[in-house]
Amino acid sequence: MKPHRCPCSGALAAILLAMAGCFIALGIWQVERRAWKHALIAAVDARIHAPAKAAPGPDGWAAVNANQDAYRHVRVTGRFLPVRDTLVRGVSDLGAGYWVVSPFDTGQFVVLINRGFVPQSKKTAAAPGGRRKIEGLLRITEPGGGFLRANDPKADRWYSRDVAAIGRARGLGAIAPYFIDADAQPDRAYPIGGMTVVTFPDNHLAYALTWFALAALSLAGLWPLKKVRAHSHADRL
Repeated sequence: MKPHRCPCSGALAAILLAMAGCFIALGIWQVERRAWKHALIAAVDARIHAPAKAAPGPDGWAAVNANQDAYRHVRVTGRFLPVRDTLVRGVSDLGAGYWVVSPFDTGQFVVLINRGFVPQSKKTAAAPGGRRKIEGLLRITEPGGGFLRANDPKADRWYSRDVAAIGRARGLGAIAPYFIDADAQPDRAYPIGGMTVVTFPDNHLAYALTWFALAALSLAGLWPLKKVRAHSHADRL
């Protein structure tokens, strides 16, 4: 009787080695992503707590981007325009309600100010008059919508702070390509500012461990194949 051989063991071993290599590469990528994410969190934290600087004007709008500018602490000086507020649906620690967005004229450009949050059960006051200084966090526009629903400018239903769409709906013309989340005010009157939540998902370590574990399992699968090949070699002898 001829000895039993497994001609597929070599192919399986090659497949397992290739899988292990891929899993190791994915694990290393997640480790690198984790380092990048931690650097980003540190940079954003530094921006939030830094002294407020002048918000970018028209000359700098083309360079504004999320990586370098999101959550920068900025300031503007000017007046709120006598234009109807835009109420954007949202959720905060106060429950469901609205973000109150008002246009602000600096004299050089117009920018949308998210004055703060108001619960559904409360009424918001009109934007204050007179010349004012506003400090807050620079936020990148949120085009399209949110909560799995699209903005409906014609019906004045808003689910995200889409700067361009709000500007068109309110006839504001050219406005800054970002909006500003106003800092909290001492009187804590509605709308309540300073409620920006800054969170970044950081699951990269768990993902990396998962990929490395799969790599280890793939390499462990080579052990039975090694035994099969050893027995086959012994049978040939």
